[in-house]
Amino acid sequence: MTIHSDHGSPMAATNVATLPAGLGVIKSHSRPKMSNNNPYSESRCKTLKYRHGFPDRFGCIEDAHAWCESFFDLYNLAHRHFGIALHAPFDVHFGLAEQLREMRADVLADVCRRHPEQFVRKAPAPPKLPDTVRTSNPPAPTGTIKRSRHGNSPNCLPRSRWQVPVRSDQHRS
Repeated sequence: MTIHSDHGSPMAATNVATLPAGLGVIKSHSRPKMSNNNPYSESRCKTLKYRHGFPDRFGCIEDAHAWCESFFDLYNLAHRHFGIALHAPFDVHFGLAEQLREMRADVLADVCRRHPEQFVRKAPAPPKLPDTVRTSNPPAPTGTIKRSRHGNSPNCLPRSRWQVPVRSDQHRS
């Protein structure tokens, strides 16, 4: 069995770092200062931990599996994400987002026609699906060195940035 982690403080703590070795588990680490962990998984795990109804303890492994299966169905099929224009990942992954956005625009236009007094500045519109989804800002332009909060050395640059194109025509697993 292998456990993979970035070089975060919980996995570097002495008591946690020595535990896998005692259990015969091989440790795998990301390269230092490289953001090659999965930001989507990290986001999902934070949502899971703070979800209403997340238990303090599960009675058994089957209870944990059942709760997680229910949660991941909700997260992927129904949970609306701000980073992808209030769509569910399923909608974006299978190319349904633009059609759903048009349907939302029709509903908003109808509401605006029926109640124009509520929209004095401009007609409402659903948010547009972004061209790319990022976990942080894009890297600094070539030729400029952005100093890290860790020091002034050019070797201590900020972590590389994730930039993943959102394409509904491409199957991602």
